[in-house]
Amino acid sequence: MKYLFCLIALCWAIPAVAAQRDTCHLDAPCALGDRSYHVREPDDWDGESPMPVLIHFHGWQRTGALPVQHQRISGATRRRGVLLIAPNGNRKTWNMWSSETEDVQFAADVLADVIRRYPVDTDNIYLSGYSYGSIMAWRVACDRGTEMKVRALLGISGTIGQSENCAQAPQEARHVHGLKDNVLDFPYGPHGEITYPVFLWRDHLDCTDTATQVRDWSAVEFLTLSRTEWRDCENGTKVALDVHPGGHFIPHGWIARQLDELLGREPVYP
Repeated sequence: MKYLFCLIALCWAIPAVAAQRDTCHLDAPCALGDRSYHVREPDDWDGESPMPVLIHFHGWQRTGALPVQHQRISGATRRRGVLLIAPNGNRKTWNMWSSETEDVQFAADVLADVIRRYPVDTDNIYLSGYSYGSIMAWRVACDRGTEMKVRALLGISGTIGQSENCAQAPQEARHVHGLKDNVLDFPYGPHGEITYPVFLWRDHLDCTDTATQVRDWSAVEFLTLSRTEWRDCENGTKVALDVHPGGHFIPHGWIARQLDELLGREPVYP
């Protein structure tokens, strides 16, 4: 009788979770206490298979409604079977300048809520963000990267201080920044060293000082990115930095390429 009761309860629970999915996606946010986040499911998802997750934090004075419609963000995730999650910051910004803020806890709560609503591939959880959102992604990785099982951090045009003492870390870090960024200036190192933007993760993940210059690449003709990688890091992971000659923007194809590489796919655009 007890088994029958549990089975009936499970049968009721499955439609309830599915109904919750149907009520929040794209412009309609998922409520989480007095806060919320947006969702975009991948194209052709069968409704059952576990999905990798990309949590992307929006830029200053934006909301999560933008990333789930942005071609360079959701255009990448939905073609690669990745569930896109875009939390909403309070007053359209983030509290990320110091450790363990309420926004860090909110990010952890969002992931827990997503896992409750969706089948998630917990071996492939990624954090990303643009501008202030990138600083927020760095902050969450610094404070909760291990706890949240973050497979990779994908930072775009924004970092925390490279001398910060992080309690935790992602398993892997990738960052892109424009040399002519005049919003969040490119964080040059001593003597103008351009690999400094990922020094924190190189140090935290115990990477060797040996850097590999990877062949320049581009997804569009008018923007070329130069990549440096540190491949000999803790547990066989790596840190990667892409630099381009432009300013403060999300480069075409950058998120798509990172996801392809992380998922073991041949990089394509879009």
